[in-house]
Amino acid sequence: MQKSFQYQNTSIYYRLEGNGEPVVLLHGFGEDSNIFNHQIDFLKEHCLLIVPDLPGSGQSTLLSHQASIEDYARIIHSLLQQENVSACTLLGHSMGGYITLAFAELLPNMLSGFGLIHSTAFADNEEKKQARQKGIEIIEKYGSYPFLKNTTPNLFGKKFKEDHPEKVEALIETGKAFSKEALQQYYFAMMNRPDRTHVLKGSKTPVLFIMGTEDVAAPINDVLQQTILPECSYIHILDGIGHMSMWEATDQLNHQLLLFINR
Repeated sequence: MQKSFQYQNTSIYYRLEGNGEPVVLLHGFGEDSNIFNHQIDFLKEHCLLIVPDLPGSGQSTLLSHQASIEDYARIIHSLLQQENVSACTLLGHSMGGYITLAFAELLPNMLSGFGLIHSTAFADNEEKKQARQKGIEIIEKYGSYPFLKNTTPNLFGKKFKEDHPEKVEALIETGKAFSKEALQQYYFAMMNRPDRTHVLKGSKTPVLFIMGTEDVAAPINDVLQQTILPECSYIHILDGIGHMSMWEATDQLNHQLLLFINR
C-alpha cells in the first residue's frame, strides 16, 4: 500500500506491507524504497514493513532547506507518529544507517532494535569530506545521472559485476530520476554528520551489523571495530559481497534480517 504525509510542506511517500511488529527499512544515497523490493517480498509475511522514500527520492519531494542527517531522522519520527507506531526495528542501508544512528541518538526508547546494513558510525574523515565536496561539484557540472553512472558500479563486488552487468545497469538507470539538488543535499548531509560511535557504545538496544568483504563504501575493517561497542551485537559478514547485499546476496541478507527481527 502506497501512502503519504506532509512534513514541512514536503510530501513524503512510503509503503506499508504485511502485518505484525513494525520494521522500518531506510534506503541509501542514490536509491529509493525499491532497492528493498526483494526484502519486502520476503519479510512482509513476517512483520509490518514501513519503507519510505527519503525527500528527493522516489515520489517524495525535496526539502526546501539544506537537510541534515538529523532532519531525516525527524522525518522518520513523524512517519512513525503518522502510523501510530510507538516502537520499531529500524534498519538502514548506507546513508540510511547514518539516519538510523541519528534516530537512535534522538529517540532511543522508540527502538526495539536497529541495524546498520553496510554502514558506519564513523564520521567522514578529511579525505572523505574532500571527496564528497568534489562529488557535489561534479554533480553541479554534469548532473545526477552521469555521476551515478560513474560511481554505482564501484558499489558491487567483483563477481556480481561480472555475472550480472544487466542488474548493475538497471540500478544505474534509476539514477535518471534524481535531481542534482537531491544528490547534493544527501552529500552535504553525509559530509557534515558527526561521529556517532557513542550511540553504539554501551547501547542496551540490540544492533545488527551487515558487512561485505568487498565493500569499498563501508570497509569491513572500519565496521568490525564498531561491533564490540553495543552490549548486544548481531554480526554477519558476507564473503565476496560489496555494498549492495540487497541485490548481491538477497537470500543471505533476508535470512539475517528475519533472524534479527525475530530474535
